[in-house]
Amino acid sequence: MNHRAKKRFDCLIIGGGHNGLVAAAYLARAGKSVCVLERRHVLGGCSVTEELWPGFKVSVASYVISLFRPEIIRTLKLKQYGLVILPRDPSSFTPLLDGQSLLMGPNERMTCREIAKFSQQDAERYPAYNRLLERVAAALEPILAKAAPDPLPLPGEWRKIGVAKRLRDTGRLVEVYQAISKLQADLPDAIELLVGAARPILERWFQAEVLRATLATDAVIGAFASPSYPGTAYVLLHHVMGEAGGARGVWGYVQGGMGGLAAALEAACRDLSVEIRRESPVKRILVEKGRIVGVSLWDDTLLEADVVASSIDAHQTFERLLEPSELPAEFRQAVARIDYASASAKINLALAEPPRFTCLPDTGLGPQHRGTIHIGSTLDTMERAFDDAKYGWPSTEPILEITLPTSIDRTIAPEGRHLMNIFVQYAPYKLAEGKHWDDIKEDFADRCIELLARYAPNVPGAVLHRQVLSPLDLERLFGLTGGNIMQGAMIPQQLFSMRPVAGWADHRTPIKGLYLCGAASHPGGGVLGACGKNAAEEIMRDIG
Repeated sequence: MNHRAKKRFDCLIIGGGHNGLVAAAYLARAGKSVCVLERRHVLGGCSVTEELWPGFKVSVASYVISLFRPEIIRTLKLKQYGLVILPRDPSSFTPLLDGQSLLMGPNERMTCREIAKFSQQDAERYPAYNRLLERVAAALEPILAKAAPDPLPLPGEWRKIGVAKRLRDTGRLVEVYQAISKLQADLPDAIELLVGAARPILERWFQAEVLRATLATDAVIGAFASPSYPGTAYVLLHHVMGEAGGARGVWGYVQGGMGGLAAALEAACRDLSVEIRRESPVKRILVEKGRIVGVSLWDDTLLEADVVASSIDAHQTFERLLEPSELPAEFRQAVARIDYASASAKINLALAEPPRFTCLPDTGLGPQHRGTIHIGSTLDTMERAFDDAKYGWPSTEPILEITLPTSIDRTIAPEGRHLMNIFVQYAPYKLAEGKHWDDIKEDFADRCIELLARYAPNVPGAVLHRQVLSPLDLERLFGLTGGNIMQGAMIPQQLFSMRPVAGWADHRTPIKGLYLCGAASHPGGGVLGACGKNAAEEIMRDIG
């Protein structure tokens, strides 16, 4: 083979998303020579900013931040490298067609006053609901900060686990037990939050349908599931876990768009002498006698290394970049069974003016524009929207989660103009009757905007530009199998010690020197950075 270039590193990172950059920085801090290989012209993976139209800097995929681990921000000095997170208050707005609306945010007294417009009992119960979620989240957060153990008694021939790892795994399980034991009387609620469905929990706590639906929207984001499905309650916890917005549960915008996180990580990496190569797609992970020896790129460049950490998903890593013969049969079968079911689409709009909601008909910017705008006012509306998707049809009346980041960040659009991000449920990856997303996505986007226009009639006339990303587009653009933004569904059987597959939850793989460092590994999807940090720590444990 005629390789055009040859260079050796200690570690190669496949994918320049936030987890790949975090892993690279941590490995470089430990003294390793590191090279990051990014397929696209821009870093950040799904946390990316692109100037799609002159003057409009668009967060093309992910759009808010809170879960990113504060210890990573501190360790890598990301604020010194320009990371600015702008908190949102209020954080949530749900308009209704009858002229009412619900504003919610970190100011609990204000939120309770808003809830009382619909139910005094709900207003009285809401603080107790919040405290429960905070207690459970606080107990579980330490579990995110370390690699998951491998406690399942799988056949020994699948993986030989040494005494040192068994002791570490036992210690990790003891830590989990101790964390859970702190919950005491909250334990039954915690178990239901971890593996149960969001709908029965919300119906038990609250009477007002608008409050239930507002909270339930968060539970199904990125999932091919209705609020009645087991596992959806877990996502409720995510919304009180993160502190990147400045306080627990405060979600924010990254100034300059989500790519501001990647820019800060890139600056940190460069000061640590990490080599970053854009437009460098990996063609093949190279293996000799069960060991990593490097990668080859599509331009036939050969890069040598004893360690390769992949921040792309398990399907891309194991089924596209490796030969089947290089992996054990039982591992290949487990990887092939990973569920990537997804039903998400994204619409990005440039607007001449902010949306004017009939329930709050101000002409300028107001509190209703700062947070996430929820379109979908009942649980049954959400169930019906999912029913369409189950049978391969985009929802007749979709659920919309909308943000207007220009309400807070004026650096991302021309003066007087605005950006709107619409995250859409449900848009199934697999369509019925031979339909193709390339043929129907613009009509589906029209449907979404028409739905929004029932609440904010000025929006269709205010659209200057638009970008529509179907699940198929998300797969093509970001390498997300099935368009799944979490690199694999966040369902109970694909979390913790079973992510990506049982027996390999500690970022390692059957190939010596090959690791997973992205959302395909524990703790999973979202802009956390923990996957990259935890993987780097496990790599250093192996190579010293």
